Amino acid sequence: MTDTDPSDAGMSDAEKRHDQLTSAPDSTEADAAPRIDVTEHDGVKRIDVRDDAAVRPGPGPGTPEADGA
Repeated sequence: MTDTDPSDAGMSDAEKRHDQLTSAPDSTEADAAPRIDVTEHDGVKRIDVRDDAAVRPGPGPGTPEADGA
């Protein structure tokens, strides 16, 4: 048995991600928007949260932790 869904045949990773994130009820295209940038230099991968990401890790704006208190 494999973990591959036959309906995924021929889909790129980006297409699979988009399909998964927009298949839930009430989901929108914004749900599938990129949230990270991955770059690789000299064999080292760097993952950065995009500045325009709607959802970001860490405390939310207006919380004491985010305001440096």
